[in-house]
Amino acid sequence: YRNNILKTLAAASALLAAAGAARAAEVTPSVPKANPESIAAGPDGTLYLGSQAGAVIYRARPGETTATPFIDMKGPPGAFLLGVMADGATNTLWVCEIMSMDRSSPLLKAVSRIRTFDLASGAPKQTIALPTPTNICNDFAVGPDKAVYLADTSNAQVLRLRPGSSTLETVIQNPSLYGVDGITFLDGQLYVNTVWSNALFRIPLDASGKAGAPVQIQVPVVLKSPDGMRAANGKLYVAENSGGQVDELTISGDRASVRVVKTGLVAPTAVEPHGDTLWIGDRGASKAISVPLR
Repeated sequence: YRNNILKTLAAASALLAAAGAARAAEVTPSVPKANPESIAAGPDGTLYLGSQAGAVIYRARPGETTATPFIDMKGPPGAFLLGVMADGATNTLWVCEIMSMDRSSPLLKAVSRIRTFDLASGAPKQTIALPTPTNICNDFAVGPDKAVYLADTSNAQVLRLRPGSSTLETVIQNPSLYGVDGITFLDGQLYVNTVWSNALFRIPLDASGKAGAPVQIQVPVVLKSPDGMRAANGKLYVAENSGGQVDELTISGDRASVRVVKTGLVAPTAVEPHGDTLWIGDRGASKAISVPLR
């Protein structure tokens, strides 16, 4: 009887250890210094990492610790990727491809475009141009209306691609949104952050999708270069690019409270919840790590 109890306890301990190991998993691209700027998780937990060192998407299936090249866009010299988003409902991987970047002024300008691919096979679907000559396609979110919303960092605007359309429309363009970066929906409402001015905004949308003036959310601490942002379990999760940490924000009206989820990161630029796990893309360390979601 005693031996049975000991075996049961040992098995339980092994299960707990395995669960802890899974939560602490890291995924590293097979190419050193691929520097993933953004990450996405497919419905089955497959991770997609977009490289800032080239126009390549790396993929790691559930349980794998190494992400290998999945899609090579074979862009021009210097091309790289920003936002990636996996939309399981349409079996689509959305990608922001930066073709060239002008870094001569603090307000960066680039020439970029949207690329879409089959989530499972990587086969190309669409190439969509942004409506302005210079732009920074940064990150995506799918809205309650099933449209895809896009943050255009250098033009202080949010764009929208309605289902079945191949033409982007402007949702809002506002000076307060210069540096718009992270974008997500929480409880049906659109939220964005600005990496250049460390701000967080809610953008009201009426039933037709028309936007009102941005509402700044008061945060009790300075978000240092907020970057990738996603929502889960009624919370916002934000990567502080230059702050080296990821925060959980609880929104109440026009105010937010903050709980630090993970510190000690080099340059976190992406977050992606999946199930009971929050994946963090640390571009500076060239890897993705996982922490448990509460």
